[in-house]
Amino acid sequence: MEIQPIGTIHSSFRDASGVPIQPVFAEGSEGIVELLPRYTDALVDLDSFEKIWLLYWFDRAAAFQAKVKPYMDDEEHGLFATRAPARPNPIGLSCVRLVSIEANILRVADVDILDGTPLLDIKPYVAKFDCFEVRRNGWLDATRTEDRRSDKRFFQSDKGGNVQ
Repeated sequence: MEIQPIGTIHSSFRDASGVPIQPVFAEGSEGIVELLPRYTDALVDLDSFEKIWLLYWFDRAAAFQAKVKPYMDDEEHGLFATRAPARPNPIGLSCVRLVSIEANILRVADVDILDGTPLLDIKPYVAKFDCFEVRRNGWLDATRTEDRRSDKRFFQSDKGGNVQ
């Protein structure tokens, strides 16, 4: 299997600590998605969508952890019951608001992604396909923690202990 970035996501979040943990908590934060020029034609008609899914590579995430203590809880959970970035294949998924497109540059809002993150794919958000009513949200139904910003628990450190 081979995956190649199709562009780069730019945001004001340069440090792993303090990034909103989901787009719903990132209201007002803006960013730019810069696609490689060869993908410009693939953007035709995307501007008719209000929201888009960005799939990206958590390039600064810590190594896989089977159990994690997620940002919104004080208890450990199995990784696959969380959205923590320390995954076997560190693929991220965020639904952001599409503001505009000019050539190969997308202006987006409600971004919860670190600056310089490699972009893997873009898909339109379609409410009739992507919005499901559910009765259970796992451990999140009982959580009392209101942490809405990340800390450094899921990110790599350099030899000096600084998060990359």
